[in-house]
Amino acid sequence: MPQFDHPVAVMDADCALCSWGARMIHRLDRTGDVRIAPIQSATGAALMRANGLDPIDPDSWLFIVDGTVWRDFDAVIRLGERAGGWGRVCSLLRLVPRPLRDWLYARVARNRYAVFGRGDMCALPDPAFQARLMT
Repeated sequence: MPQFDHPVAVMDADCALCSWGARMIHRLDRTGDVRIAPIQSATGAALMRANGLDPIDPDSWLFIVDGTVWRDFDAVIRLGERAGGWGRVCSLLRLVPRPLRDWLYARVARNRYAVFGRGDMCALPDPAFQARLMT
């Protein structure tokens, strides 16, 4: 798996919920360190495959820091904690037992287009946001 000198969040650029999550990363990560690799990009697809996931059917978020990979709600929790401030609210997900948390994540992921619609995070016009995106 490739190593990066910055944390990387890997998510579905076509999902409106993921696009919202990417905007929250941009807003909450005051250090500007976290990069976003859309699953539809070469980097995002390679990271998904390197972690045994199918980039064609992206049901997972990844958060990678110094070679350590977190998936799904664990990725959201770690990312929120790293961002600090309001991002730490994501830590509350730890209160949900892991089996229930994993089940809930899988249900949201499978139904994300139907419930939240489609969005295109790569089309957001903010140049600072665009600078976070990896190709």
